[in-house]
Amino acid sequence: MAKHIFVTGGVVSSLGKGITAASMGHLLKARGYKVTMQKADPYLNVDPGTMSPFQHGEVFVTDDGHEGDLDLGHYERFIDESLSRESNFTAGAIYQSLITRERRGDYLGGTVQVIPHMTNAIKDRLTRIVEQSGADIVITEIGGTVGDIESLPFIEAARQFKMSKQHGDVLFVHVTLVPYIAAAHEVKTKPTQHSVKELRSIGVQPDFIVCRSDHEIEQGVREKIALFCDVKVDNVLSCVDETSIYKVPLNLHEQDFDTKVLDALGLEAKPIDISDWRDYNDKMDKLADKPVNIAIVGKYVSLPDAYLSIMEALIHASVFHGRKIQTHLIDGEQLVESELDKTLGIMDGILVPGGFGKRAFEGKITAINYARTNNIPFLGICLGLQAAVCEFARNVVGMKDATSGEFAEEIKEAGGGEIEFPVVDLMPQQEDIDNMGGTMRLGSYPCKVAEQTHAMAAYGEPVIYERHRHRYEVNNVFREKLCEAGLVVSGISPDERLVEMIELKDHPWFVACQGHPEFKSRPTRCHPLFRDFVGASITHCGS
Repeated sequence: MAKHIFVTGGVVSSLGKGITAASMGHLLKARGYKVTMQKADPYLNVDPGTMSPFQHGEVFVTDDGHEGDLDLGHYERFIDESLSRESNFTAGAIYQSLITRERRGDYLGGTVQVIPHMTNAIKDRLTRIVEQSGADIVITEIGGTVGDIESLPFIEAARQFKMSKQHGDVLFVHVTLVPYIAAAHEVKTKPTQHSVKELRSIGVQPDFIVCRSDHEIEQGVREKIALFCDVKVDNVLSCVDETSIYKVPLNLHEQDFDTKVLDALGLEAKPIDISDWRDYNDKMDKLADKPVNIAIVGKYVSLPDAYLSIMEALIHASVFHGRKIQTHLIDGEQLVESELDKTLGIMDGILVPGGFGKRAFEGKITAINYARTNNIPFLGICLGLQAAVCEFARNVVGMKDATSGEFAEEIKEAGGGEIEFPVVDLMPQQEDIDNMGGTMRLGSYPCKVAEQTHAMAAYGEPVIYERHRHRYEVNNVFREKLCEAGLVVSGISPDERLVEMIELKDHPWFVACQGHPEFKSRPTRCHPLFRDFVGASITHCGS
């Protein structure tokens, strides 16, 4: 029977519950246990698929096509397991399922309530992931902060779930803030005390407390927290800010967090091997000082979390090559033609990420044109591929104002007419889909890679799989004309109907893909496209 660990947070949000949970998962997996992870989000959206990245950060896509919370990306990168739609659920999804059942008459006219109906539905999700994954240990992070009204049903469900299990089958780990007050020259435990008091008032006693701080947590402070929070002093752990999130598992391991958790669960502390993780961190500490400058030209640049997996994939590649990367988030709307030499000319590589909508699209095309005509290494992702095709069609093939059918309505509203060259458009079978949450190409899809291309040099395999999140495709009506002009289709769907990757022959490194390779990059196994893009950028850098 699987063991369960619930991770809750207190005092403030953005404490790092996800990193703490993922670090624990990494250590327990390294001990030889099959681990899976899950995020329970209290918000009423069914999933983050239609939420603005300005509010929520990136949407992480799983192999089976679930649009999930960005913490799933941290989970996958730390435990190196592909997660599924069972790994993320929201209050909105739970309510939706309950209302659907109520409308169908499943409750036979009974009153539907938060307790027991919502809490039972949450507990069902806790058991379903065990059946789906076959995991020995399930780590469930409960989003939000203890005391938030929307989190209460989730914590109550977790409390009930523990009561239904044998002693030692369920643990609670509480992550809390221990702030440093400069005027007093000391860290303060009172926020943690109140947070745990709030948690205990709703029936949950934490087994472990992980103290987040920007200052060292001395033994005396841990003893004070243990005394007031009724937790063993050895189970109060320090998690001080690190230069990299990938150092957190090593920090917790040094405090025997993994062996203590396994002992509390009644499981054997099998031998552990985290040498590859140590090697990765050692390499990160020894990166060559001269940075490689990479521009990320997008529209969500005011919130770096909107491109979180891309940033992490670049870090993985930088460690592989032993070179520091300096990323520059550039708003596509702010690019000025007369100043491109100042903004993009100093870059060693240009990356155009995915996104939706016309805003900043012209700026992305401007950046791609600059990369193409100045031989700067370029990587396009999703909308980045579509923008690259539009740029090539306009400036090489001569298709004036070539653009995407996605923007047809916006162009009409702005006083324009029909799009003459929709080089990117809906496929015929997609035209009747209006549900924004019902994106057709979602999840992992196969791609045939062409020989003697940069893509083949990167992947080294004739068939690869990447995760997708889009509806629009390269329009086959124009494909032949684009290829005749020099566009190379280096990746294509097995039935040869969909363009998956494009590149240019007479360019040092110019590759774009319709999928999202960043989702599959791992610290100790960087994604081949990011690896070769950064390698080409280092070459362009001149050293």
